[in-house]
Amino acid sequence: MKKIIFALLIGVCFNAHSQNIDSKKLLSDIQVLSSDVYEGRKTGTKENRMAADYIAERFQSLGLKSFKPDFREPFSFKDRSGKEIGGTNIVGYVKGNGAETIVVTAHYDHVGIQRGLIFNGADDNASGVSALLAIAEYFSKNKPQRTIIFAALDAEEMGLQGAKAFVANPPVKLENIKLNVNMDMIAHNEKGELYVAGTFPYPHLKPFILNSNSKIKVLTGHDDPKLGHDDWTNQSDQGPFHAKKIPFLYFGVEDHKDYHEHTDEYRNINKEFFVNASNAILEIVNNYDKNITAQNLFKKKRVMN
Repeated sequence: MKKIIFALLIGVCFNAHSQNIDSKKLLSDIQVLSSDVYEGRKTGTKENRMAADYIAERFQSLGLKSFKPDFREPFSFKDRSGKEIGGTNIVGYVKGNGAETIVVTAHYDHVGIQRGLIFNGADDNASGVSALLAIAEYFSKNKPQRTIIFAALDAEEMGLQGAKAFVANPPVKLENIKLNVNMDMIAHNEKGELYVAGTFPYPHLKPFILNSNSKIKVLTGHDDPKLGHDDWTNQSDQGPFHAKKIPFLYFGVEDHKDYHEHTDEYRNINKEFFVNASNAILEIVNNYDKNITAQNLFKKKRVMN
């Protein structure tokens, strides 16, 4: 047992020190995307399109490859009143070896202006998009083994419409997508707790949930159908992937007082927690891409000895 723990610690510590996101850019992106300029990024508005422009420009600056011109993949859907709404997913990728693919997602839309107040959605979900950009930057500089698609999705708040459009017209074959990593609300928690859902329906993913940062607790859960409303499986953009039998890991925090309130502002996020959460997610994505598990670390240690 001591040998297993030692091997795990050596491997994970090496892994952690070799990968860190740019925290300044991370915090800059969330501050920009949750500013009043974007007026809550409601799908179908000019400000939502401005946010899409910002993300596409960041994809370009990171050197991501694009499936469509300017990274934009437009789609349309009907809202509850029957009105047709146009949305746009922003999709780029880093090429790996072979056809196996990971899709990293986060929705960039929010609920706009309500009761004369701007709902800026810093945690929901400028946080996930900012982490997506930070993870994309890492893999643009450190080539992954698998191809990684980065999709900033639109219209999550209107019924997961961007995710539905993505899986309905995927840029690669669905059977080649081995994992969806979705991030939605990862910047606001007072207890240092980040949840990852998905290991209940897909237990083969649990060995990859290794986190070397003692300042944050990465907890599995919120993915058992018996939990009712506390089962998050279909409550964010991982839902349409799961419906296509694509395994997922969904990272998020439990609801807080600023959830879907105008007080969900940059000033109210937990900045240290957000940086730690983003690094933990990057570590887990890298674990899956490189097939790093406690068991594999132990095997590697035995071979070295």
